[in-house]
Amino acid sequence: MDVLTHLFVGLHIIGIAALLGGVLTQMKAMRGGEARVVPAMLHGALTMLVTGIVLVGLSDAQHVHLSVPKIGLKLAFLVVILGLVYVKRDEETVEKGVVATVGALTVANIFIAVLWT
Repeated sequence: MDVLTHLFVGLHIIGIAALLGGVLTQMKAMRGGEARVVPAMLHGALTMLVTGIVLVGLSDAQHVHLSVPKIGLKLAFLVVILGLVYVKRDEETVEKGVVATVGALTVANIFIAVLWT
């Protein structure tokens, strides 16, 4: 069971790397007002959602205590990220605030995961 948990943690990290990488690739375009939502953002966020749900289920199956407020806050941030990315994915350009919000919520999600014990 530990191998499976570690596998999904790795996939979760790959998802967050894709999401954050997508945001970082748009930093230069944000300055020029030509930022857009790239597919890596959507795919990374969806990967995070699926692997996060699996990780919560695996933790529950192993009777590991999880912080419900922590998981709830991370899920809320991810739902906002997914909403923004999904709605804006087909637009040629988006406001820089959209990409900045996605980036800020992604970084906040990382710090919640790492620092909230």
